[in-house]
Amino acid sequence: MDQSLKHGTGWSADDLDAIVADYFAMLGKELSGQKYVKSHHCSALMASLGRSHRSVEFKHQNISAVLDELGLPWIPGYIPKPNYQGAIFDAIDRYLSEHQNILSLAQTVPDLSLADDGFVSAPLVLPSAKAKPKKLLRLVRKFDPVERDRRNRSLGEAGEAFVYQAERHRLNQAGRADLASQIRWVSKEEGDGAGYDIYSFSFDGVNRLIEVKTTNGAARTPFFISRNEYELSCERPTDWCIYRVHLFAQSPRIFTLHPPLEKTLRLSTEVWRAGF
Repeated sequence: MDQSLKHGTGWSADDLDAIVADYFAMLGKELSGQKYVKSHHCSALMASLGRSHRSVEFKHQNISAVLDELGLPWIPGYIPKPNYQGAIFDAIDRYLSEHQNILSLAQTVPDLSLADDGFVSAPLVLPSAKAKPKKLLRLVRKFDPVERDRRNRSLGEAGEAFVYQAERHRLNQAGRADLASQIRWVSKEEGDGAGYDIYSFSFDGVNRLIEVKTTNGAARTPFFISRNEYELSCERPTDWCIYRVHLFAQSPRIFTLHPPLEKTLRLSTEVWRAGF
């Protein structure tokens, strides 16, 4: 197809469906460790859609930006760019609605000990940004990443197992095998009512009550905090902390958050318990 035919024109629904489907095909290979060549996919799209290399690459970055908002993994190399064409939201909505399995990827605990650079700095609270497009907000509400992560029990359990292993590795590497042997996976042994998931220690033996929050999304993906967790953070601020595990399906990273939570997070009420 002659690329000049579509130069400067908007993307049709069919064109957007094609590039979104191809993006998710690449993402599936990325997450499963299969080899693929992004430039080959790009060339095929250029030929079939009559688009320039710049146009195709920019649309890939638009898709990454939307997936970032949805708390989903995106393809490394396609850095999110949020200068969206509004119709991209509809195309992603159509694809995810037909491929619900993507929203709850089966999780396995990464077969590795957390690398030394696995602990990273927590993101800063950003000043209020300009309003996001209404279609994007509707899409995020439909495929709510916070609720999805909360309901994805396999993801939560895999994240906790990963932190359990990481804590044992951290203490063993520091010569504190005595403490490593005492780490407990409390939520697995006793259920979710304790207000934390992992009972661990600092190098000097001080208790560390770790609440694990896991996502396949990026560091800024929001998450839920229960009333029980929040109250325990206030009661035991020197012991309690959050381990926010992110990018779990690709290259797991952890940052920690310590009380008072209001200093590092924007907290807003989402759910009310109703009764008579």
